[in-house]
Formats: sequence, structure tokens, C-alpha cells
Amino acid sequence: MTDPRQHIMPVYRPPEEVFVEGKGPYLFTEDGTRSLDFIAGIAVTALGHAHPALVDALRDQAGKLWHTSNMFRVPAAEQLADKICRDTFADRVFFTNSGTEAVECAIKTARKYHWANGREERIDIITFTGAFHGRSLGAINAGGNPKYLEGFGPKLSGFVHLEWGDHEALKEAAASPTAAAIFVEPVQGEGGVRAMPDQCLIGLRELCNAHGILMILDEVQCGMGRTGKLFAHDWVEGAEPDILCAAKGIGGGFPFGACLTTEACAEHMQPGSHGSTYGGNPLAMAVGNAVWDIIANEDFLAEVRRVSGTLAQGLKSLADSHPDKVEGVTGKGLLTGLKMKADPKSLQGLCRENNLLVGVAGANVLRLAPPLIITDEHVREATGIIDAALTEWVLLA
Repeated sequence: MTDPRQHIMPVYRPPEEVFVEGKGPYLFTEDGTRSLDFIAGIAVTALGHAHPALVDALRDQAGKLWHTSNMFRVPAAEQLADKICRDTFADRVFFTNSGTEAVECAIKTARKYHWANGREERIDIITFTGAFHGRSLGAINAGGNPKYLEGFGPKLSGFVHLEWGDHEALKEAAASPTAAAIFVEPVQGEGGVRAMPDQCLIGLRELCNAHGILMILDEVQCGMGRTGKLFAHDWVEGAEPDILCAAKGIGGGFPFGACLTTEACAEHMQPGSHGSTYGGNPLAMAVGNAVWDIIANEDFLAEVRRVSGTLAQGLKSLADSHPDKVEGVTGKGLLTGLKMKADPKSLQGLCRENNLLVGVAGANVLRLAPPLIITDEHVREATGIIDAALTEWVLLA
């Protein structure tokens, strides 16, 4: 192996560009080439690159204490948990290192809730086509995507997968005596940047109430201000979950996640039922407090909503200008994109060649998840590049 890249497990296929520095919504290669980052590490760097408040928080903590494990109290974790419970539906928080770990905690918490209440038969987690909940064995079985399950042994029991929008199948599954929870992303990311209608979120809540099962929301990608509210379900009165998975933007680029729950669910997760060596470590919590203080501010969220409108207008204009290639605009807030009439992978490459970084998602979507700090000027720059790329792009039969 002469190329050092050969020593990395080949589960990724990155392009040749190597970014060495970031500032705000831009990334820079070693030769100084600047690219506008409209994917933000897949909705992670919510405050852009090298945000001063985050840099200061991490630098300050790095010189004090990195790790003690949860054998000992971490005051910054207690402070962040208090803020989260102050600003959300939650009464309790478990800190993780990733979204997948938050999902695992959510599944265990839901099943433990029913077991503790004498309903140990209730283990089924109901999920939907297009879902993506992470890459652990539990998470890929929750998502149910055959491509991600292939090669990893038999499917795990306790997961029920339904077609998105099949209301009759959902009613039947929720009424099953083995149903434990309905698990859904309010805005699917990998599944094609697809937002669940408000009335459907309310309907899920009512269905859960009617059958005594739990509602789990996966807001790993669509939470933390990305839709213009702190969490996506905040747009809908009467859609509060029992459990919520958060990650990505909650750390602003530093890896950590959180499982938020009501007291009714959390009270059964006693010592020994779950744990994490690194979860809630001092470094992550220092950054997490800084991120929360910024994003949870209503003035900040109002600006996200405003610039989301600018981006939506720009994307609608692109759809109108290229009706032969674009089916329409999808998503919500700053988790959005263009649904194309062909696989947009080569279109993503054209954008990158013109110094705009975007993603792709299922159902032929060119996915945009820019930092929440973008301005109208950044939107104009991005849509201008996409417009030129669409003009050049050739649909393959």
C-alpha cells in the first residue's frame, strides 16, 4: 500500500479535495481555493466553521480537563441538561457521542418503559420507508433499508417497517399488542429531504395516546434550529414526543448527541441500564453549552426562518427556470433541496467543481443543509452556482 488512504477502511468515497481550514460558511484547501459549504458536514456545523464562541469554549476547557467518565459529576453536563429541559418538552437527558447512540438509547428507553409497566411483550418499534436512523445494528434495523442491512446477518426482531403514508397499515400496527413506539423523522434527510405534514405528526401523537405507546422523534438532522424552530416538531402544537434523538448540529461540529425524554420514560433507566464512557464529557459539554446558548435564542431562530424564505424563493426560481431537469423544491427550512428528474450525483460534482459543496439524498434529491448563519448573499452565491451547473448538466437516460 503506497497510498496512505489505502489504510482507511474503504466505506467512503471522498473526492480529491482536501480542506485544511474553515471560516463561517466557507472551506479552504491548502492552495487557498475557497468553497461555499452548503452541506455543513451533513447538517453538523450549524454555526459555520471556527465560530469564535465555540473555539473559545473548546480552547478554554481543553486547558483544564478532558475526561473523567460518568463515574464523576460533570457540572457543564448538568448545566446543559438544565437548559435543554428548560427549553423543550424533556425532563431528562442522556448525553451520547453520536446520533446513532442517541437512537440506541431511545429504543432501549422505550422498551424498558413498557417492561417496567408490566407490558414486556411491547417491543415493536414502528418505522417508515425512507427512514435513516444511523449505522449501528439496532439503527439499521430500525431504518429497514435493505441496502444497509445486507451482509450483517438476519434482521433483528422487534422492528415493523411501514410504507410512508400508508395510514391503514399504521393504524393496524399501532393497535398491535406488541407495539412499543412509533419512531419517525419529522423531516427525513437521507430519505429524500421529505417533511412530514403537520396533520400527520398530530395524528401520530393521537395514535400513540390512543394505544398507550410512545412517540419517538429522530431530530438528529432536522433539529437544532435547522427548520427555523429549535426542533422541527415545535412547528406543530400537539406533536410533542415522549423521546427525542438529537445530535449533529447540537455540537456545532464537535461530536456529541443527546436522548431527551419525559420523566415517565426516564424514571425506569436506573444505574446499570445504560451508559457511555465518553458521553457528556467536559469538552463536548463546553461546546454544547455555547451552541445551545446561541441557537436557542429566538432572535437567532427568527433570522434562520427569514433566510430560509430567501433560499426557498431561490430554489423555486431554479425549478421554474429548469423544468426539464427539476421536479420541485423539497424539505423545510435549511434542510431542503431540489428533487431532480435524474440521479443528481453528477450535478453535485458540477457544483463542487464550481466551489459549492452540496449533498444528495434518496429519491434523486440535491440536498442542501447549509450552516444556519448564512446570509442572503450566500444564498445568491449558491443559487447562482446551481443555476450554472443545471444549465451544464446533462440528464442520462
